[in-house]
Amino acid sequence: MKIAIIGAGNMGGAICRGLMHGEEALQVVVSNRSMGKLEALKADYPTLEVTTDNKAAAQGADMVILAVKPWLMESVLKEIQLQESQVLVSVAAGISFEQLAAYTGWQHQTMFRLIPNTAISHLQSMTIIASQNATKEQEALMLSLFNQMGMALMVPESKMAACTSLTSCGIAYVLKYIQAAMQAGVELGLYPHEAQEMVAQSVLGAATLVLKNQQHPAIEIDKVCTPGGLTIKGINQLEHDGFTSAVINAMKASMK
Repeated sequence: MKIAIIGAGNMGGAICRGLMHGEEALQVVVSNRSMGKLEALKADYPTLEVTTDNKAAAQGADMVILAVKPWLMESVLKEIQLQESQVLVSVAAGISFEQLAAYTGWQHQTMFRLIPNTAISHLQSMTIIASQNATKEQEALMLSLFNQMGMALMVPESKMAACTSLTSCGIAYVLKYIQAAMQAGVELGLYPHEAQEMVAQSVLGAATLVLKNQQHPAIEIDKVCTPGGLTIKGINQLEHDGFTSAVINAMKASMK
């Protein structure tokens, strides 16, 4: 299977690295306007095909992944002139299937909207996928490809904005928590690198508890909060300072 990735920026490069790490035997070609990012990818993956010609990259590909900015989507699609038989995968947030079909001129083309997060480069993405005109087999293939890079979930297009807020934007909010906790650690006398390792591993542990135990986070919190203990004091302080409201407001702001 030949996959073309148009755009080697943060997300396109991350998807490329994820695909190259995956178990599937794929022929991957990446295009980008400048060579710098392509050369970096090629150095890590010698079998990767790279080019600055978007149309050449897309030609003959079974699947074309467009990892370009939303305002470039129309011009790039007109440039590469996809065939209706090619599967189009858009990574541009906010561009609907209706808009994509208008750009390509194909009403029955198989399309996917894909929202990974940057952890895809380390095979730890939460990837959201919506489909149009896709068979169950095509949907299963997409889930198979991106489950190799973390976790993938197929959702209706109507839920894409909410899911994007929680996953693609949400990873930045988790990183912001890590940064804030590190700052607290430094104030408490730890070196930054010590605080970073401690907090990052604690976040990984918390996520693992939720995913493995399949329990509400509140249950795991209760296990830590002994009566009159240190943790419940901190939890209550977070609530007094509006932690929960701040997170909810950030997620809602990401949808505006």
